[in-house]
Amino acid sequence: MLARLGTVALVGRQLFLVVVVTLVLLPVQLVALRFKRPLRSNIPVLWHRLVCRILRFKVIVHGQATLARPLLIVSNHVSWSDISVLGTVMPLSFVAKSEVKDWPVFGQLAKLQRTVFINREVRHQTGRQTKEIAARLGIDKDVMVLFAEGTTSDGTRLLPFKSALTGAAALAIGEDGKSTVQPVAISYTRYGGLPVGFKRRLQAAWVGDLDLLPHLMQVLTGQPMDVEISFGAPIIIQPPVDRKAVTSACQGAIEVMVREAFSGNVQTVHYNNDLGISV
Repeated sequence: MLARLGTVALVGRQLFLVVVVTLVLLPVQLVALRFKRPLRSNIPVLWHRLVCRILRFKVIVHGQATLARPLLIVSNHVSWSDISVLGTVMPLSFVAKSEVKDWPVFGQLAKLQRTVFINREVRHQTGRQTKEIAARLGIDKDVMVLFAEGTTSDGTRLLPFKSALTGAAALAIGEDGKSTVQPVAISYTRYGGLPVGFKRRLQAAWVGDLDLLPHLMQVLTGQPMDVEISFGAPIIIQPPVDRKAVTSACQGAIEVMVREAFSGNVQTVHYNNDLGISV
């Protein structure tokens, strides 16, 4: 009975703090968005850092994001928490599936971070969606994050990467005739201070067909988690661009980085020159 009361108190405290942080920062973000102030990119970073601390995620970063622009980040996708974990590192905007827009709370927060919502099931919209992402990359100079698997995996392996939207980087070629794609790996490596085994990887992952609320409660009532973010070597692309080759290069680099994160032998730079792509 006492243990249950303690769990209820912990969850209540976490949710209360998230609500307070959101209510404090929300008006500032709304004003920044309304007047297109630079602060609109920095407020979400602060929000994600505070939320990750409240939810007891320890974010460990290997390597660094390139300063090159335009920049498209291609990442694996494990859980709903990936957005907050990545969002602690730098100002980012995300590419998310269209149904996220209608989720309670999460959908509104996604809109406030200027998320681009896409529908992968309707093929004739791919061109328009790619152009929208390219405009954000090239005109607005936003760093966009694409979860190339298209959904969350089970945390033990990567799903095949989809290449259609990677073409946005090619459409956003900068004045120097180049654009940049950078692979980034997310790995939930420790749970309660102990290395994550196969079973714990499944608990950390939120597979797309599972209900969100039970998984959220599992995170809130579970042990603190370490999440490692590994930045791979940026891929500099120039026309003509083979988007499938770029996507394949990103998947290969991310597979290596995830494997290294779980083995505890992380290298901070990863090169792939097999495709004739400048790295």
